[in-house]
Amino acid sequence: MNSAITSCEHPNPLQRGDGVLSSHESDKGRKKDGQLKTPSSSHLAYGILDIPPWYLCIFLGIQHFLTALGGLVAVPLILAKDLCLQHDPLTQSYLISTIFFVSGICTLLQVFLGIRLPILQGGTFAFLAPSLAMLSLPTWKCPTWTLNASLVNTSSREFTEEWQRRIRELQGAVMVASCVQMLVGFSGLIGFLMRFIGPLTIAPTISLVALPLFDSAGDNAGIHWGIAVTTIFLIVLFSQYLKNIAVPVPVYGREKKCHTSKLYLFQVFPVLLGLCISWLLCFVLTVTDALPSAPTAYGYLARTDTRGNVLSQAPWFRFPYPGQWGLPTVSLAGVFGIIAGVISSMVESIGDYYACARLVGAPPPPKHAINRGIGIEGLGCLLAGAWGTGNGTTSYSENVGALGITRVGSRMVIVVAGCVLLLMGIFGKIGAAFATIPTPVIGGMFLVMFGVITAVGISNLQHVDLNSSRNLFIFGFSIFCGLAIPNWVNKNPERLHTGILQLDQVIQVLLTTGMFVGGFLGFLLDNTIPGSLAERGLLAWNQGQEESEETTTALEVYGLPWGSGTRLCASSCSRCLPFWPGEGEVGASRLSLCPRDPSGERPESAVDTRM
Repeated sequence: MNSAITSCEHPNPLQRGDGVLSSHESDKGRKKDGQLKTPSSSHLAYGILDIPPWYLCIFLGIQHFLTALGGLVAVPLILAKDLCLQHDPLTQSYLISTIFFVSGICTLLQVFLGIRLPILQGGTFAFLAPSLAMLSLPTWKCPTWTLNASLVNTSSREFTEEWQRRIRELQGAVMVASCVQMLVGFSGLIGFLMRFIGPLTIAPTISLVALPLFDSAGDNAGIHWGIAVTTIFLIVLFSQYLKNIAVPVPVYGREKKCHTSKLYLFQVFPVLLGLCISWLLCFVLTVTDALPSAPTAYGYLARTDTRGNVLSQAPWFRFPYPGQWGLPTVSLAGVFGIIAGVISSMVESIGDYYACARLVGAPPPPKHAINRGIGIEGLGCLLAGAWGTGNGTTSYSENVGALGITRVGSRMVIVVAGCVLLLMGIFGKIGAAFATIPTPVIGGMFLVMFGVITAVGISNLQHVDLNSSRNLFIFGFSIFCGLAIPNWVNKNPERLHTGILQLDQVIQVLLTTGMFVGGFLGFLLDNTIPGSLAERGLLAWNQGQEESEETTTALEVYGLPWGSGTRLCASSCSRCLPFWPGEGEVGASRLSLCPRDPSGERPESAVDTRM
């Protein structure tokens, strides 16, 4: 099937009609020989379809890895105690390397075959609550002797079997629950439900991803507030105050050979620069013994040598493989608990998709892309269970926040970040080295990132009528209950007692997940309290989706790679697949990307592109 697309140059292509920066910017004032031109607070340094120079991709990819590092490392460290591994740092480093490796695979799958937005995949905190609930059952409680470091022989077969049988139980539960997520995604069920999900559901969900984390972020930063405040100050300084300052950097080109070129360094690398400088400061304070050496003293975890044993014991090379801990086992209690985590993870991911699209100037994701994204995330959880991370994978909200700070939304950067994760998973010694980042440095970074994520969630309300008392009630009530109900349930877990253990676990997990409580209440109230489509924001929301499905920008962003979506879309079998690009996106016989002259003639600059 031949179809033609007419394109033309616009006098000012930087700004779209809806006020969101388009990822397709003109070369003039945009980039020339890797040099950024005239940035402003509303400009993207690189759009989703742009490909920065290879050296920038590497540094930006490392920055995304560092942004996700806290969450990636925290998941296995939190699970270590209930897996009886609190006195086995070497095995903890193996779990960290495994989650690095699997997260790299899942990131590449999501970018190439899933939602195709620049979103990093990593371990999910939504699975921690049901996992810890399952491991707290009498059957899985750690023996007393494993709690005493002097009685633990980490190389003995008895100890190895103790922790491996627990992680095999987690593996089986995650793998079974991931099949539910794949079914919901690839069957198109999540796309069907999207017609009922609007800004008043998405806004509290995204906001409550970060708001309940103030406790953990504050605890990490409170290890040493001086170091945490320094990290916050540096990130804010680079990303907000120095973003328009160009720094001369040495460049090697084919024509000019060695020369200097100006780069807006602080705009592109604020998080990486902030982390590195703070880390260096902690190293200097550790070498000079300015930080306390007593484990119980305030500020001890700000030292860079607190996890030195992990670095010395970890091997240089270690290739994780499926079933490395043995054959997974399955129990009903574990499966039901993890399914509750899957529900929360899917709602969070949908909010991340919209937030990411907004930050990188892409059209709102169409239904087929959302179906694919959720299905691929389910596949990622299946792989995470098979490899034995003890956890699943999900879209990382922290990295969505990094997009808002750096304003670099290139998809290629996330591809590089996925490759960096793979390498860190293979090179065990290097992966363990990143685990030595001081805790207050990570806490300071989280305080900045979580603030950005919360603001991104609230920004979804721009589609709704904020003068409506209905909308204000729904959003305010959802947010407040999303904070109050989990707090009460965590303090009174014994009050939730139905007599059925599995049901108690499911209810407890759901009610202690703030983003699920807030998102569910927003969804329920928004679809039951009377209100017009325009008042609810669904008119502008759905119109944006429909318009995005008719543009070549949406086809380039959300279509399958290498033209597979457009070539196979003509077959009757592929049209019925809910995760395949729809027939309408391939277009009518001709799509015009520029307005015609008043006479009806096309501009002279119009170019026909045949597909």
